[in-house]
Amino acid sequence: MATSVAWQPQEQGFNEICRLLEQQISPSSTADKSQIWQQLQQYSQFPDFNNYLAFILARAEGKSVEIRQAAGLLLKNNLRTAYKSMSPSNQQYIKSELLPCLGAADRHIRSTVGTIVSVVVQLGGIAGWLELLQALVTCLDSNDINHMEGAMDALSKICEDIPQVLDSDVPGLAERPINIFLPRLLQFFQSPHTSLRKLSLGSVNQFIMLMPSALFVSMDQYLQGLFLLSNDPSAEVRKLVCAAFNLLIEVRPSFLEPHLRNLFEYMLQVNKDTDDDVALEACEFWHSYFEAQLPHENLKEFLPRLVPVLLSNMIYADDDESLVEAEEDESLPDRDQDLKPRFHSSRLHGSENPEDDDDDIVNVWNLRKCSAAALDVLSNVFGDEILPTLMPVIQAKLSASGDEAWKDREAAVLALGAIAEGCIKGLYPHLSEIVAFLIPLLDDKFPLIRSISCWTLSRFSKFIVQDIGHQNGREQFEKVLMGLLKRILDTNKRVQEAACSAFATLEEEAAEELAPRLEIILQHLMMAFGKYQRRNLRIVYDAIGTLADAVGFELNQPVYLDILMPPLIAKWQLLPNSDKDLFPLLECFTSIAQALGAGFTQFAQPVFQRCINIIQTQQLAKVDSVAAGAQYDKEFVVCCLDLLSGLAEGLGSGIESLVAQSNLRDMLLQCCMDDASDVRQSAFALLGDLARVCPVHLQARLSDFLDIAAKQLNTPKLKETVSVANNACWAIGELAVKARQEISPIVMTVVLCLVPILKHSEELNKSLIENSAITLGRLAWVCPELVSPHMEHFMQPWCIALSMIRDDTEKEDAFRGLCAMVKANPSGALSSLVFMCRAIASWHEIRSEELHNEVCQVLHGYKQMLRNGAWDQCMSALEPPVKDKLSKYQVHDSIVTLIIKA
Repeated sequence: MATSVAWQPQEQGFNEICRLLEQQISPSSTADKSQIWQQLQQYSQFPDFNNYLAFILARAEGKSVEIRQAAGLLLKNNLRTAYKSMSPSNQQYIKSELLPCLGAADRHIRSTVGTIVSVVVQLGGIAGWLELLQALVTCLDSNDINHMEGAMDALSKICEDIPQVLDSDVPGLAERPINIFLPRLLQFFQSPHTSLRKLSLGSVNQFIMLMPSALFVSMDQYLQGLFLLSNDPSAEVRKLVCAAFNLLIEVRPSFLEPHLRNLFEYMLQVNKDTDDDVALEACEFWHSYFEAQLPHENLKEFLPRLVPVLLSNMIYADDDESLVEAEEDESLPDRDQDLKPRFHSSRLHGSENPEDDDDDIVNVWNLRKCSAAALDVLSNVFGDEILPTLMPVIQAKLSASGDEAWKDREAAVLALGAIAEGCIKGLYPHLSEIVAFLIPLLDDKFPLIRSISCWTLSRFSKFIVQDIGHQNGREQFEKVLMGLLKRILDTNKRVQEAACSAFATLEEEAAEELAPRLEIILQHLMMAFGKYQRRNLRIVYDAIGTLADAVGFELNQPVYLDILMPPLIAKWQLLPNSDKDLFPLLECFTSIAQALGAGFTQFAQPVFQRCINIIQTQQLAKVDSVAAGAQYDKEFVVCCLDLLSGLAEGLGSGIESLVAQSNLRDMLLQCCMDDASDVRQSAFALLGDLARVCPVHLQARLSDFLDIAAKQLNTPKLKETVSVANNACWAIGELAVKARQEISPIVMTVVLCLVPILKHSEELNKSLIENSAITLGRLAWVCPELVSPHMEHFMQPWCIALSMIRDDTEKEDAFRGLCAMVKANPSGALSSLVFMCRAIASWHEIRSEELHNEVCQVLHGYKQMLRNGAWDQCMSALEPPVKDKLSKYQVHDSIVTLIIKA
């Protein structure tokens, strides 16, 4: 396969490649597909192999369309990796073969060519292929449908993949490509050909987010075009019209404000479209509208018409896959495809733990789910105002009798759950009636009514728990509790899943109120544990973990542990170290270890050792999977690190003997340097936990840990790895408190990293700012002589951050640092005194008498230092509530030893 100036294929090479392609795509071929693929890959090494593919795609008219298309798709994939390294002559040959095919007679060939054209533009840019623009314009302006459609297909793919390229200046062109194409695209909105209307509208929609000036100045024409297409006979076009309005309301709502009434009318109409995909896109509009911060009042008069439409769309469609799944009995084993991928959230120390969305009991986003979510949003925006419209419809559907009306009843229960939070003010007086109505539905003959009743009860669980204080409320709670426990043992998989998730939500709300019923709860959960298939077993683990988090040390009684632990330990021993079913079990053990505290000691040694073994195996598998006997999967490492953190938190200093007999320290150091951010995140969380309970075992590598932790704070990718930085920052603070002066070599390195974080607090998350402020204070507490000379550079943002932190021992440490610095360098805080006073006033109460006195001394010291009205001037800059809070520190001068001399 030699390349010549005027390239021509050799017949032998042409025939051989066609033969291989034919064997590859033929379903009846007995040839080994992997061998064919390897042969084609070997041919890819020849410089002109891609020329052959382009020739077959463009000119092999004696071959089947399938072979030509296969050549084109292989060419596309090859170009992604090889285009930039190809010789200019071969690049030029391929481009010259593609252009005449834009108008090919066969639609499949045109589409394949369009895909390759977009890849070439991505890799070589518009400037490297100006002939393409002229070819596209010529085809678009022709009256030949094949040429118009082929060019439009290629252009739409460029708009989808790299729209910004068309809105850029191109050398050799008098104007940007978007200025050339946009008028033609808008003109095609009126084409009699459905394909051209669809492709042109889809292309223009790609520019809404970018909003080039060409589209901005043509907005009236674009909106006219959208309204013209709003009742298009093609469902795909109507869906794109809705998508355009959704994007516009999100990006540039001002364009739509003059048309809102017409738009509401249109979306109401399309929400009832016979095509579910169009109705779903229309339903998304209501979410987008409220997110756009437009006046809610605009929509109020449409509520009586919108609410019934949403409720109607919440009824299960006949082809909804949930109807098939709902028939699955518990005895039917789960298939591998039933097991959704699960992701463990790495441990985060701070105030921003991600919330699980337990409400999402329907996994596929569809019209039903979207309509329920829209009703939820409406209820949160308008509250009880929607009840007069909604409740009669709900009541009518609930009272519909007969088996054929079960879907209406189910949708009504879903609607009740959707409005549970937003309309609670109006619903609360009727809560006991609602609960009394829902509890019998837990025993309904239809599984999907049983499952949705579990979910809806969970949506009211916060308010059910609030009523426990009086007798009727306690009885109501007991009925809900027992009703859900009974459904946890349902024979239907879908009901099991809903009941377990609903129960986990109830657990979170009820917390210690569950303690009196722990035995019966555990009995039900462990019975479920014994009978569930793999997918739902994960939810049982979650419910057990949530229960442990909820009741805490109450769980630490032999009668409960005898029910809970033997089945879990049996499962723990049964699962090999490489089984991903270990993940939820590891998470469950983490919660149990934290809840039991020292009570977990009897189970700790084998759990600790297995975590160490798994991490060791995974670290080996990372470099040599054969020697490790396992494929590397970082999630094993993350889960084990988090369980070790749970053990450290639960056992406290009781973990020391386990750490002493292991190589955890060196293994942890390796994890802190891992290239995966979630491994580092969990590693630094464990580092901080170990620093708290057994710092002596970190001593030998202290400087290494500090150095690596400091590097996490000084990275150009801080925003991408903010959770790692957060945990590393917290760990440094914990090490500082324990190691004291031993951290002095690294103090200023860390301070120099923390100051920019505090100065750019609005760009970063709250947890990192809090931990940075606390760690800076801890460093100042243990090494005030090093930090205080620089305090004027960070006092203001630091004090602002301190004032946002809730009262706890970590905040106390930070204020000890503040007092120590002021003592060492009183003048350093003078320019930020107002901010310091606000930070002090942020305390609800300083529980440490010693710290309280130190803060008093600081304030009195400055009062003595600032004479001739300067102190009063400072006080006058403070808000009245701040002054009131500071008054509790104004003790009489005679009983305070002034620490600041003027």
